[in-house]
Amino acid sequence: MKKYILVAVLLFTVLSVNAQQVSSRAKAVRMLAYARPEYQVKDVKVYADTMTVFSLADYPIYPFGKWNTVEQYITNSQLLWYRESGYKSFYDTMTVAVNTLSRLDGSNINWYRSIWTKNLEMVSAKITDTAVVMDNGIKVGMTKEEVFKVIFKSYPKSYTSEINVLKVIAGAAEVGEIYTFKGNKLRHIKVISRYKYY
Repeated sequence: MKKYILVAVLLFTVLSVNAQQVSSRAKAVRMLAYARPEYQVKDVKVYADTMTVFSLADYPIYPFGKWNTVEQYITNSQLLWYRESGYKSFYDTMTVAVNTLSRLDGSNINWYRSIWTKNLEMVSAKITDTAVVMDNGIKVGMTKEEVFKVIFKSYPKSYTSEINVLKVIAGAAEVGEIYTFKGNKLRHIKVISRYKYY
C-alpha cells in the first residue's frame, strides 16, 4: 500500500511540474501576441520570475538612442554627467577605448565609438538614477505596468505579477537590457553586451 501512495505522490509531482511548464509556455506565446510591432518581438520566454523578450528592433542595441559622439548624448539628456575616457579590458582578450559617463548615485554608461557604424555602441550600463531616461521612455521608478506597456499593447496582469526581472535582448542575444523590479517598482536597469566591436 505504501508503494502505491509513493507512486501516486511521485506521479502527482511530475504532472504538476509539467503543468507549470505548459503554463509558462502558454504565457510566453500569449505575451508574444500582445507585443508592440515596433519592438519586432520574435520570441518570449518565461522561466520562474524572469521574462525574456527577444527583439529585432534597435531599442536593445541602442537603449539610449543613436549618437555619433558622447557630447551629443550629454547635450540631449540635459543632465550633469561626469566623463572619463580610457582603455578598458572586455571579453578577456580585448582592450577598447571606452567613454564612461557617471552620475553621483553611481549610475554609469560605458560606450565605444565604432569605426564601422560611426555610432556610439554599448559596452555596458548600470542605471539607478530616476533622471536617466532610456530611448524607449523607461526610467527607474516606473511601475511594472508602465514598463510592460512600453513593450506590450495589453496583457493579462496576472501574467506579469510574478515577474521580477524583464530582459529585452537583441535577436542575436549579444546586447540587451535587464529591468529589475522590487515589488511593483522598477529599481535597476542594466545594459549588457557581448558584442565585439572592431
